[in-house]
Amino acid sequence: MTRKVFGIGFQKTGTTSLGTIFDKLGYRVASYRDFRDFAQQDHVDWAEVTDRALTIAAGVDAAKDTPWPLLYRELDAAFPGAKFIHVTRDPEAWIRSAVKDFANHPNALHEAIYGCPYPMGYEEIWLDRYRQHNEEVAAYFADRPDDCLHLRLEDGVSYEAVCDFLGEERVGSGVPVANTRTRKKLKMLWWRLMKKDG
Repeated sequence: MTRKVFGIGFQKTGTTSLGTIFDKLGYRVASYRDFRDFAQQDHVDWAEVTDRALTIAAGVDAAKDTPWPLLYRELDAAFPGAKFIHVTRDPEAWIRSAVKDFANHPNALHEAIYGCPYPMGYEEIWLDRYRQHNEEVAAYFADRPDDCLHLRLEDGVSYEAVCDFLGEERVGSGVPVANTRTRKKLKMLWWRLMKKDG
């Protein structure tokens, strides 16, 4: 594969399902794990995040999850012909999910993106940023329907929609069940334990 594809929907919009489809397609996929060290810092230099992302993107086929959605302009400029997948979700459902997962646990990347380190108590600030991003992406790709696929999580991030958009043979059907509540809790616990040990 020579063309890149980037998931540019915010976290909690089916990024794990999208990643599952990318994996099934045999793509090399970058995600939030490549930036976890930034989350623990006191301050995030966004230029450093951008530089790392562009370096990583050169060596993979696809990327999704934080901070990739914020970098669609830079990725579009750096990788002509790239495809973008923008998944949105009902804002109230999105913020409930964000609060449930991130609560009041500080994260410097979240601080850089939203202006506050966690969603609990700052729901309106997070919602404003979420809406702003979705509006900006829609405006940026308004005249480029072949370059950006817009999906609603409520309609499903399906193999059919993603594979057809990418011109790939379908590698599954329906929506992959990827990030169940139990699995997510176990992953969050594992990362917190790793943080304490580190």
